[in-house]
Amino acid sequence: MLFDAALRKDLSRTFLGTLTVLLTVVVTLMLIRTLGQASKGSVSPSDIMLVMGYTVLGYMPIVLSLSLFVAIIGTLARMYQDSEMVIWFASGQGLAGFLAPLLRFAWPLLLAIAVLALLGWPWSQARILDLRHQFQQRSDLDRIAPGEFQISSSGESVFFVDRDSSSLEQARQIFFAQQSEEHSAVTTARHASLVQGQGQSRIVLETGQRAEQLRGQRPALRVAEFAQYEALLQRDPIGTAQATIRSTPTLELLARIRGAAPPVSLAGPDAPPPSAREAQQLRRAYTAELVWRAGLVLAAVNYVLLALALTSSNPRSGRMGHIVTALLVFVVYFNLLTLGQNWVARGSVPGGVWLLGLHGGVLLIGAFWLWARNAQWSVQQLWRRREALA
Repeated sequence: MLFDAALRKDLSRTFLGTLTVLLTVVVTLMLIRTLGQASKGSVSPSDIMLVMGYTVLGYMPIVLSLSLFVAIIGTLARMYQDSEMVIWFASGQGLAGFLAPLLRFAWPLLLAIAVLALLGWPWSQARILDLRHQFQQRSDLDRIAPGEFQISSSGESVFFVDRDSSSLEQARQIFFAQQSEEHSAVTTARHASLVQGQGQSRIVLETGQRAEQLRGQRPALRVAEFAQYEALLQRDPIGTAQATIRSTPTLELLARIRGAAPPVSLAGPDAPPPSAREAQQLRRAYTAELVWRAGLVLAAVNYVLLALALTSSNPRSGRMGHIVTALLVFVVYFNLLTLGQNWVARGSVPGGVWLLGLHGGVLLIGAFWLWARNAQWSVQQLWRRREALA
């Protein structure tokens, strides 16, 4: 009882201090990043704090995992430096006996990491996409100024509204030009109105003419008059209607991987269904995203075991030597998570094989390392015994 209470008290104090420092660093970095996005016109200046908050929430599983890893290593290193571990060992408490109290301390954090990785990450990404889409949509509508030629943010459309128009929603004397790989068109109309919906902005033209130049193998010029014509003013490059893979809920990812729900093209709501090859690529992308989220949870569990196995008594290394070791191990493990996600997305390795190989392998290595230290087994001792027998 005294052993658990003392260990939890030290772990809590170290964890809170580490979490405060890491959150300060992450918030500062995210603020700089969000300000850069606002300066480029990706997000609204008024939504900077919201975007930063959602971004920090999305990266909280990584912050909590690193805080837990550093807190365990820092606490055990201090106990080694202050000879507390010697007292516990002399009282009959082995190194493996620390695993149970560490897991009792870490299980609420592991549960929070699982919830944030599987539910919080896609939710925060979806909210960020919504904010960006709303700003992008408002920015294109604000571009329409009577008496001036304006180009849309996508660069595909140029439009002109007569200076005498009373409002942007009901404009007069419209000039509207579009250009794409398939065709280029110039449209004029007497009246126009803006329609928003399904993640797109459309312009409805009334009483006008349209000249369209088709490209490709059979180029042609078409000229037509119309009473009413509806044209796409802005494609949604961010896709609120069609969420990106990062913002796809975890249960939906599982359904699309199993084939219970068909893969949906991310090009937009009007895009045709994906081909068989595209559907296979989308399933690999869904699997890679699921591997990433599950990997964050499994890695957090392995960090507890690795922290106990890595920390040892070395007076020459000092207190910061263990922290540097923890950061190096965390960076290597995290880079392997990212590398595995890319490999699964390209189809180089199956998702289940990568999860089992990486996290199962790290678990076995950590467990063997901990057993060897608990049994006071080392390569040097084995070599000495071999020489004695010889």
